[in-house]
Amino acid sequence: MLFAVLTIVFNIVEGVVSIWFGVSDDMLTLSGFGVDSFIETISAVGVAVMITRIRNNQDTDKIRFEITALKITGWCFYILAVILTTGAVFNLVQGHKPESTLAGVIISLISIVSMLGLIAAKKKLGRKLNCQPLIADANCNLVCVYMSVVLLVASGAFELFDLGWIDAVGTAGIIFFSVKEGRESLEQAKALK
Repeated sequence: MLFAVLTIVFNIVEGVVSIWFGVSDDMLTLSGFGVDSFIETISAVGVAVMITRIRNNQDTDKIRFEITALKITGWCFYILAVILTTGAVFNLVQGHKPESTLAGVIISLISIVSMLGLIAAKKKLGRKLNCQPLIADANCNLVCVYMSVVLLVASGAFELFDLGWIDAVGTAGIIFFSVKEGRESLEQAKALK
């Protein structure tokens, strides 16, 4: 349960900081990354409830909250993808580029290191307790690492080359993973029924 709480707290802080700098620097990739952190928080709450249910009574059926959390998470990812697609197209058409992406570089590096440590710890504990939901949550966190790498590459490339369209390319990477995560969340919700 400690790992679920850590994931929730980390994602909330990461989301607030990312959105703050994303908006202040006009960086769509970082703003999208921040919103993704809040969606991951919803998912982490669902996993925390599932772990609690399994710990207290393994023979109980899947509760409605778990299914609802997965559905909300899935649709939030899809909505994020639509918003980011609209923003990326608008930025490309208008020739808009971020003021700076240094915050994106720093936030992505912190996220990569933190998430890799959290993933390793969750998997170790999940194997020790034979808790498949915790191992599955660790695997879901791997997508956060992928998104962080996309943010790092897009932010670093912009800092080096100052090309506005790089933010749109980074945003496309966030969109890809958002759609993938949305689909997986909805498929998991359907499987639990």
